[in-house]
Amino acid sequence: MRILDIREKTVPLSGDISNAVVSFNDHTVSMVAIVSDRVRNNRPVIGFGFNSIGRYGQSGIIRKRMMPRLLQADPESLLDNAGNISPESVSQCAMRNEKPGGHGDRAGALGAIELATWDLLSKLEDEPACETIARHSGRTINDPSAKVYAAGGYYYDEDSLPRLKEEFDQYRAAGFNAFKMKIGGASLDEDLRRIEAALQIAGAGENLAVDANGRFDLPTAIAYGEAMNPYQLRWYEEPGDPLDYQLNQQVVEATEGAVATGENLFSHIDTLNLIRFGGMRPGLDVFQMDAGLSYGLTEYARMIASLEAAGYDRSQCCPHGGHLINLHISIGLSLGGCEAYPGVFQPFGGYPDECRIGDGLVWTTDAPGFGLEQKPELTRHLNELSDNL
Repeated sequence: MRILDIREKTVPLSGDISNAVVSFNDHTVSMVAIVSDRVRNNRPVIGFGFNSIGRYGQSGIIRKRMMPRLLQADPESLLDNAGNISPESVSQCAMRNEKPGGHGDRAGALGAIELATWDLLSKLEDEPACETIARHSGRTINDPSAKVYAAGGYYYDEDSLPRLKEEFDQYRAAGFNAFKMKIGGASLDEDLRRIEAALQIAGAGENLAVDANGRFDLPTAIAYGEAMNPYQLRWYEEPGDPLDYQLNQQVVEATEGAVATGENLFSHIDTLNLIRFGGMRPGLDVFQMDAGLSYGLTEYARMIASLEAAGYDRSQCCPHGGHLINLHISIGLSLGGCEAYPGVFQPFGGYPDECRIGDGLVWTTDAPGFGLEQKPELTRHLNELSDNL
């Protein structure tokens, strides 16, 4: 097998929403296509990937640094012993001459490329990506579904409480039974009223998580944690800066329920430091690292291995992102579930109609790869990436 071409397209996210820290109005995503020399139905087999949701596309790094390295490499060096495309080898080549550290934008750039290799590999095997991922990790899949929670609960300028309840009511009608909402963009008293309104739809606190998006200093984070303890919520997410492990540890100590963090940790060493210094508790707290933001599935698998070596269980992992790629990763690696964005962050968020949703579970389809071609919102962008082939 040979890589004939690599293409990138920067795609804007749609939607006028904000959390406690950022507006998503100008956020973008890098979509990558890896074109192989294999032909099916008179068309080359193409692997598609992207670098997840809620950040920015990385066209410059992809086009100026990583794509040239891959296209100039000895084709054999990008294959495994069986002659298949090797995500690990692709990662090593794309990162050639990059110094350690600096785990920021380039982590998402490589994430988009590396995940496209998994899509390509799965299509060449003619199987869903979760099956390919499971086999490469020495696992088997008994049920191609994952536990999901519907993420939303953003701030509205008008009719905030009724619109929050209406939003979650729509998610429940669609088959979701667990939800996540934003906090930190209003006063503590107002956020508590919003939590109580959301609980009217979610029911028990175990069905509702809250996300501060790293907004709080330590006193505010602890004040929120103590005020929310009586609700016995599903988890309290990113109370402070994601790299302030001491703050995370102190919030964990003051919080009765689970604390969740990790979506803004972009490397294996970041995860190791969270394990060492963040106070996360085995069997309780939640790790939300996202392969699309952290160099791809190769690096993400190293994170999982380190968690398990430190006494945590992979069921404590619930990737950020709310899209098809992380659904396949969660199923393929037997994780605790994943996020879902059924109503926001198009064209990437949520799942196509072919994916069955019910009782808080989402099932993959039999489509080869990640099944991005089944999502109609992505059709135009996939077609543009494969033009003139």
